[in-house]
Amino acid sequence: MEFEMVVGLEVHAQLLTQTKLFCGCTSKFGDGPNTHGCPNCLGLPGSLPVLNREAVAMAVKAGLALGCPIAPRSIFARKNYFYPDLPKGYQISQYEIPICGKGTLAINVDGNEREIGITRIHLEEDAGKLVHDQAPESLFDVNRCGTPLIEIVSEPDMRSSKEAYAYLESLKQILEYLHICDCNMEEGSLRCDANISLRPRGQTKLGTKTEIKNMNSFRNLEKALDYEAERQAEVLLSGGTILQQTFLWDPNANRSIPMRSKEDANDYRYFPEPDLLPVIVTTEMIDTARTTLPELPAARRERFIKTLGIAQDAAIVLTSDKQIADYFEKVIESKCDVRQAANWVMVDVLRIVNDQKLALSELKVTPVRLGSLITLIDNGTVSAKAARKVFDLIQEQDKDPQIIIDEQGLTQVSDTSALESVVKQILDANPSEIERYKGGDKKLMGFFVGQAMKATKGSGNPKEINAILSKLLG
Repeated sequence: MEFEMVVGLEVHAQLLTQTKLFCGCTSKFGDGPNTHGCPNCLGLPGSLPVLNREAVAMAVKAGLALGCPIAPRSIFARKNYFYPDLPKGYQISQYEIPICGKGTLAINVDGNEREIGITRIHLEEDAGKLVHDQAPESLFDVNRCGTPLIEIVSEPDMRSSKEAYAYLESLKQILEYLHICDCNMEEGSLRCDANISLRPRGQTKLGTKTEIKNMNSFRNLEKALDYEAERQAEVLLSGGTILQQTFLWDPNANRSIPMRSKEDANDYRYFPEPDLLPVIVTTEMIDTARTTLPELPAARRERFIKTLGIAQDAAIVLTSDKQIADYFEKVIESKCDVRQAANWVMVDVLRIVNDQKLALSELKVTPVRLGSLITLIDNGTVSAKAARKVFDLIQEQDKDPQIIIDEQGLTQVSDTSALESVVKQILDANPSEIERYKGGDKKLMGFFVGQAMKATKGSGNPKEINAILSKLLG
């Protein structure tokens, strides 16, 4: 029997607000344990929540970007469960009336584009953090309690781990472009829970789902889904029954670990949060959010292809990160060759960024300097080969490209008479090679060019050298 995978994702994105969702404590990551807490964070009697207006505005922007209707009135609810990282004994979330309704997200897998449904987007607070490496005890850090999140819930529309990967990647790009989440999965600001079930191919009824929680990388999501699909298939083929369970993914062992039986909504005993008024989103608030929406990745990619003439594969890379796309657009403001600029950004700029673990804003090779370097290649001032050296020296020495070219003596020789003299010397020194060339061994043209480049210490203009050789060799 052949099975079809059915996947839905619940993505938790931490919002880039200055303070937490219901109090004035900072939501900054990385400070010492228990340095960002208050009676509200700890759920002490008498403390009352006050909603962060900026978090609401960010949720509205996310909804608009994903084509969701914005609820003019939404309410918060108490989600009741007991766990040591939840001091109040409940989480303030949204249930019956979320702030954003149904939307869609386009994904592209192996050149095939399709839309994945968004069920809802709702606001909620994060729980605290438990540290389990102090055996036999566990420690509690309150810093994360109350951090503002949006939870983006997809429809069960994905049919493979590849599609789930593409969905999460596309969603991450949009959140980064909106500048409402830094999407740092290692720090936990973007977390993903996956619901997966199998059903016989061709059947429309959904199978029993299991949940895999808190995957912190794209690759782990892909691996976890493939592992769980294989596990469920083995159970079903052996005549067993899938239990509705929640699993944790162990990336070291590459396997899922049962955590608990999976809850239904009734288990959380949702009821309206009595300490918070309904959230009212006015038409003016929606209009304001809409005017601040940036050009989103898909639209920018399309513009790069149609307006700038960039290949689709290159456009996908250049728009994968807003900072990369912004950097590239600043480079071509210098009116340099667009395709050369795309290649330099994708190959050399990203090489330095990845090798040296730098942000683009930290590069000494600024967009202006890179645009200038590409122009110097185009006008023959420096060869493409020497420009690679210049590029690295700009980063090392923090100097403009023309200064480095002058200091290093890398100016390309394009003087026809000087190059013709060099070429004639090469030909005079290699009469037998000339005979072989004229006898049909045209590969020797590369030999002659190489000798000329060697004689000019790499500074000869290869285009001019080729032209001179073609003339002299007939």
